[in-house]
Amino acid sequence: MQQRSILRNKTYLYLTEFFSGMSVMAVELGASRLLAPYFSSSQIVWTIIIGTIMIAMALGNIYGGRSADKDPNPDRLYGRILIAAIWIALIPVVGKYIILGISALLIFTVSSNFLIIAAFAACMVIFVFPLFLLGTVTPSLAKYTVDSLDDNGKTVGTLGAFNTIGSILGTFLPTFVTIPAVGTAISFLLFAGVLLVLTIIYFIHTGKLGKKIPISILVFILCCIFGHSSSFAFWEPSLTYEGESIYNYLQVKEDEQNVILSTNVLFGVQSILKKDASLTGMYYDYAMAAPFLAGISQQEQADMLILGMGTGTYATQCERYFNHIEVEGVEIDQKITDLAGEYFELPEDIDVYTYDGRAYLNAVEKKYDVIMVDAYQDITIPFQMSTVEFFTMVKDHLKDNGVMVVNMNMRGTEEGNINQYLSDTIANVFDTIYTVDVAGSTNRELFACMSDDAMQCFQTGIAEEKDPALHQMMQQVSDGMEMYAATDYLMTDDKAPVELLGMQVIDELIQDEVSYYKGIYEREGIQGLLHAAGLG
Repeated sequence: MQQRSILRNKTYLYLTEFFSGMSVMAVELGASRLLAPYFSSSQIVWTIIIGTIMIAMALGNIYGGRSADKDPNPDRLYGRILIAAIWIALIPVVGKYIILGISALLIFTVSSNFLIIAAFAACMVIFVFPLFLLGTVTPSLAKYTVDSLDDNGKTVGTLGAFNTIGSILGTFLPTFVTIPAVGTAISFLLFAGVLLVLTIIYFIHTGKLGKKIPISILVFILCCIFGHSSSFAFWEPSLTYEGESIYNYLQVKEDEQNVILSTNVLFGVQSILKKDASLTGMYYDYAMAAPFLAGISQQEQADMLILGMGTGTYATQCERYFNHIEVEGVEIDQKITDLAGEYFELPEDIDVYTYDGRAYLNAVEKKYDVIMVDAYQDITIPFQMSTVEFFTMVKDHLKDNGVMVVNMNMRGTEEGNINQYLSDTIANVFDTIYTVDVAGSTNRELFACMSDDAMQCFQTGIAEEKDPALHQMMQQVSDGMEMYAATDYLMTDDKAPVELLGMQVIDELIQDEVSYYKGIYEREGIQGLLHAAGLG
């Protein structure tokens, strides 16, 4: 009787559909944030997440329907939801360790498509099982709610509506509320808690608490204690800042010489502050050639626009060496701009607009002497800022002597690599292009010039530069600079496969980095590897 009472008017079944739909979407969005610091947030990773979740849901639908036909007992359904709730609560406790473990295993065994295989394996291990269990909800509830063929369409339609409304809420809440406010880890715990409460209410009303509910509550409490931390880089005990925004995982670390911003836990520097105000030794220094190519040193006033401002490393550096330049920055992530003021001493006179770079160009008519495009992060390259149409827009916003400098951060060696595509695409728009490789890194700087006299301006500027460090740096850039010879690779708004091209370079870089350790592993096994890493 008690079981019938809670399900009699179907309201509780509809609520079950609502909260399960909400939790599925919340877990999907949480999955993207859990994986992004390790594998990026590219379309490839999103495709893997969506694909594995759809597999889980499809299998869950099949199993749920067959199970409900075989044994139409709601206890079994709510038992599955209970297990799913506990599994989701465990994700912030063990998820990052599983990701690192899978990556460490595959990096020595996979020679290509590492990103795809590692992300897919992580999704399968971490997310497929709980979402398979939640996938059983809809067919099971259809069995319990349909009383007759006369109203089965209406009933199933209402179930679908509750699931969809829950899914909508589960899409917006993590993105705009829970993840920015409390982080990915607590977001997982919140939605796991909702499912747990749903099942507790059911089993209280049916009088079948048994041992499973107290044990589940205890496990959930332990997950809250040990899994509430938002730290992804758990091996870094002294980070200055670690958090998340709507767009990024963010990490600030500091030592005696530098303050560094990274959006990846394993590698990469997105911005850097040198405490002694010296040159960075990185690609920002090489990009300083752009003002010289534009002849800014011979002008009384000049304008610069930076698309992909970060925390303002390039802007601060340009203001320091060219005191007559007016700098504007565009940064899509407001949180990064906030960090720029808090940790990176971004000058107050530099205006930063929270905008997508291409959308900003659409919105303004101003022309600039230099436009810096620095919006590419590892494999996460916004395709809309890599096409003929975009670079044409940049050209339209340059003055007659203007220069566009593009930081390409993945230097490939194979024919048809991402840099070749980008360079050829730019060459389709600009007549005069120079490139220079950044020593000691995978970066390459590309300079697209409006004027044929750009190189002459560059050499004149170098000769007149009085700062010894900058003079030496520009001479180094001059020695390595080459005029680019275009081929036939092209990206357009209709076709810009930046993720696949980037993944090819990532595979190449990984193989270069691990080849030394892979050789030790093949010769000496795990003990030799641990010894080489200083762990044994």
